[in-house]
Amino acid sequence: MARGLRSMEVIILPDAEAVGKEAARRIAELIRRKPNCVLGLATGSTPIPCYRELIRMHKEEGLDFSHVTTFNLDEYYPIDPRHPQSYRYFMDENLFNHINIDKSRTFVPYGLAPDPYEHAEWYEEQIKKAGGIDLQILGIGHNGHIAFNEPGSSLASRTRVKTLTRETIEANARFFDRPEDVPRYAITMGIGTILEAREIILLATGEGKADAVAKAIEGPVTTMCPASALQLHPRVTFILDEAAASKLQRKDYYKYVHEMAEALKKQILEARMRA
Repeated sequence: MARGLRSMEVIILPDAEAVGKEAARRIAELIRRKPNCVLGLATGSTPIPCYRELIRMHKEEGLDFSHVTTFNLDEYYPIDPRHPQSYRYFMDENLFNHINIDKSRTFVPYGLAPDPYEHAEWYEEQIKKAGGIDLQILGIGHNGHIAFNEPGSSLASRTRVKTLTRETIEANARFFDRPEDVPRYAITMGIGTILEAREIILLATGEGKADAVAKAIEGPVTTMCPASALQLHPRVTFILDEAAASKLQRKDYYKYVHEMAEALKKQILEARMRA
């Protein structure tokens, strides 16, 4: 993870595994530099290769998560944390159970909170108490949503209760036994909350994300594509596979810029070694 000031960076890699490994490398670099860092994490199929690589780094390279704090973007409501489709269950199964992280420092919105509105305010406060998020990992929905901030969400929104769109409910129905079992609400970080992270990495893989990625990177900043708000952040990196990047008009330019940036880093490192 490069230090210093920089703006939006677009990295295009061959496939989903390469995307996951690059994201994990950057997360690991932060953890080694700041062992008590605060990570913002995402669920879904896209970050799984990243989590697999972090687990490997922990087991084979001794990557230490013992002082790391994490905040997940969102959770269905209502849902039991033990339900196989809850995001708490997902994180335990795909990352937390396989590394040496203190579970009391892993925050996921509570899907059975008696008052979800009050819980959303509490969650927002916990992020502030932790000192804010150092690095936020994001995915992107087919309609450009980040977390459960659907199109039309305020760009200044905070952690809150959101009613899921019919499109999202239908898309998620395949994960539940019956369509009526799909939760109709979620507790989610807001776009304003996400933008306060010191650094953001958005991961996208597959041709199905290509339209949303193109709108987020090259389209106007608009509430109809919530991910486009990331254009306003001073330290955001889109890590994409070739398929997800396929509709970017300036794809070749992004590749060129990344190659030149890597060459410059190498020159600087060599100069320091000679000094």
